[in-house]
Amino acid sequence: MNIHKAILGVLLFGGTTLCHAALERAQLAQIRQSVEQLVRSQTAGLPGKVSFTLGEIDTRLNLPACPAPEAFILPGGRLWGNASVGVRCSGSNPWTIYIPVSVKIITGVVVAAHALAQGRSIALADLAVQEADLGQLPGAVITDPAQAVGRFVTLSVAPGQPLRQDLLRSPPVIQQGQSVTLRS
Repeated sequence: MNIHKAILGVLLFGGTTLCHAALERAQLAQIRQSVEQLVRSQTAGLPGKVSFTLGEIDTRLNLPACPAPEAFILPGGRLWGNASVGVRCSGSNPWTIYIPVSVKIITGVVVAAHALAQGRSIALADLAVQEADLGQLPGAVITDPAQAVGRFVTLSVAPGQPLRQDLLRSPPVIQQGQSVTLRS
């Protein structure tokens, strides 16, 4: 009789462990799905070809059950290159975790076709377009040549260097010494 009770206890305990593991796998899948949905919606309007990979969620986490995990991006965060997406549960046992995400945005980037000296006005012949991953470049990279044509270079630019908004300035509207009429 005691052997039967022991076997029944092992089966019940083992069944509980298996059921708990299945619930944890389902919750981790739900967390991954909420992160994927957020990344897809946030990158839908970006130019070029967007692809992403999610990092692994630590399977050793023992998170309380959450009916609706909510994925979010930290204020000021962007989903380019290597980033983190937060997932929180605001139920009776709140928790927050962060999932690493790698986002690639392959698109055409405007680069200098040859060396551009400081103060030079940019013509279309000075520009070329190359495919690049926006996540690996600094912010404010120009993706349309029309944004650069007619503007002046504020710092010298090497051939093949991507053009950024902060490297260019608009031509002056009013020249020094020019007569102007003000109307109010």
